[in-house]
Amino acid sequence: MARRFKLRPLPNDIDDTKESLKMIDRREFMRLSFNTAAGLITMASIGSVGFASLLMGQPEADGGDTAVRFWVPSGAEDTAWFGDRHLEPMSYSAFQTAAANTKTGMIGAQGVWSGLPVNVVYVPHEENKDSPLVPNKPRFQYLEGYDLGGKYVGSGREVEDDSTYSTLSIHDNMIIIFSRCPHLCCIPGWQLVTNNYTGDNWASGGTDSGGDKLFCICHSSRFDPTAIEKNSMGRGVPFDFIGVRRTGGPAPNGMPLIPFVVNGDIIEALPDFKDWYAYCG
Repeated sequence: MARRFKLRPLPNDIDDTKESLKMIDRREFMRLSFNTAAGLITMASIGSVGFASLLMGQPEADGGDTAVRFWVPSGAEDTAWFGDRHLEPMSYSAFQTAAANTKTGMIGAQGVWSGLPVNVVYVPHEENKDSPLVPNKPRFQYLEGYDLGGKYVGSGREVEDDSTYSTLSIHDNMIIIFSRCPHLCCIPGWQLVTNNYTGDNWASGGTDSGGDKLFCICHSSRFDPTAIEKNSMGRGVPFDFIGVRRTGGPAPNGMPLIPFVVNGDIIEALPDFKDWYAYCG
């Protein structure tokens, strides 16, 4: 049976969109929300709902400032660790507290920044980086990237070695990922489904073994948020980007990183690589 989702209306349009709240299954969502041939958004059929506003990336939508805000999918209020914080600015301390209650010390959350869907992932990198690579002691790994033709693109280590990517260098045990699947532009979730890819465990190497993956429920693409690589993607003229590795499913490559700072306790994203986020139209 197709999994069913309840779409959340925009807060400023609640009075106008009560009638648009309905349950749709995955197939209907794909039919209404996407031109699957081009990966472009079509709003006419689905109306002004929150999920579609995220896909559109409207700067005036929720989260239209520098702060990254929690986004709680409707129906996940009682299951996501951040379920009571919808649209609140993400605080660094919230991730530290939540991570301390996991087996791996790793935690992530769905969010929105300037109308764009993101996933923010906390990894105990500093604590584990000098230890042997063993299961369930996660850290960020810099891996080699190859395009679909097998051509070497570059290394994830360039975030540390190439000044072009200096704002992406790993800090505060955290990364922010622009979360639209390169397959058909759906939004992957973090630990919002129960399966072999989202368990509270970790394996090294950027492979499909182990859990703690970003998982796209549309067509089961998986991404390892601890595996940082340089890769190439894009329709027309391809572009290079630094992102997380695809580990399985139909997506052709991983998803790009977004630079950020921790301002006091608030996580704020930076618009340094906006051209990287346009691959979905």
